[in-house]
Order: sequence, then structure tokens, then C-alpha cells
Amino acid sequence: MGFGMLRVLNDDIVAPSRGFGTHPHRNMEIVSIPLKGCLSHKDSMGNEHIIRAGEVQIMSAGTGIKHSENNNSATDEVNFLQIWVSPKIQNITPRYVQKEFDINERHNQLQEVISPSGENGAIVINQNAYFSLADLDAQCSIKYSLNSTSNGIYLFLLSGEVAIENNILEARDGAEIENVDTIEIIANKDAEILLIEVPL
Repeated sequence: MGFGMLRVLNDDIVAPSRGFGTHPHRNMEIVSIPLKGCLSHKDSMGNEHIIRAGEVQIMSAGTGIKHSENNNSATDEVNFLQIWVSPKIQNITPRYVQKEFDINERHNQLQEVISPSGENGAIVINQNAYFSLADLDAQCSIKYSLNSTSNGIYLFLLSGEVAIENNILEARDGAEIENVDTIEIIANKDAEILLIEVPL
């Protein structure tokens, strides 16, 4: 909570047929990434969607939005990440985007799913922030170069074990990384990672 423009990272587990009732937001970029199961989404812009693992959702709350998220299953839990990023520009018109990504394109490499410009199929965010996902085989090594030297990295390890500069991260560990241009991530075991680059 509170790493530069990254305001919150919630790792939520929602019981069957339960969820978060309608509630408001203003001036926040809200990213949802289902990891297991699916969510039903409704908002005051008239959007009604099911969000599944493999998809990424972003809402720019801007001048104000109300939404609800509920477990779409009556029998199975849903696990999803909800991430808040403070916006670059205040009071924009609210916006909703949902997109499915090919998980094969993150095998042993970083797949950028959110960026300021939306290049290479990423979803646009109202901030100089970049979200990438990777599924790494044991002993795989990848490097990440920051888009701006004034940014930092928040690395969230979804599963497995990785080493970064001789620091070991295990499942559900997070690391705040500052004052670097490039990092190398080495998978000690099969690993799934979420990498968030944000202005500090």
C-alpha cells in the first residue's frame, strides 16, 4: 500500500455467490486481474460483463463511477487482484476496458498488458505505469529495463520462487525496487510474476 503512484494491491478471495456491493470511486485507475474463477461486473456506465482468468479489466474512475464485483459461481471461490493506481490527469471522463490476453505469450517472457500508450495490444492507463505478467520455467532468467529512470518497480510473486539481486521471493511476496535501470529475475522454481512499473 502506497508505493509511488501504486496506491493499493488487493489479493482477494471471494466466496461463491458473494462479492462487493455497489460503491463509488473518483480519480483512480482500477485494475482487476482474475487469477482463478470469474467475476460479474456492473457499473454506472451501463457495463455488465463477466471477467475470467486470462483477462484484464481497467476502469478510469475519473469524475466518478459506481461499480460492483461479484463471484459469478455458486460453487467455487474466485481469486483476483484489484490494484489502484493514482491517475496522471484528474477528472477525466470515466472509462471501462476489458481484454483477454494469450497466456502463451507470457511463457518465459514478460507480456505487457497495461501501458500509457497501449502499444503492442496493451490496455491504456491514465498514468505513466506499465503492468507485465510472466510465467517462468525453473532456471529461466529474464531482464526488465525501466521505461523511465524516475519510476520504480513493484514485483508481486503469484507462485513459485525467484531471485532478484540475491534476494529470494516466495509465493505472494512483494518487492519494492528503486534506483535501478534494469533488473534480472531468475526463477529458482516454476514461477508466475506480476511486475508493475510506476512513477515514484
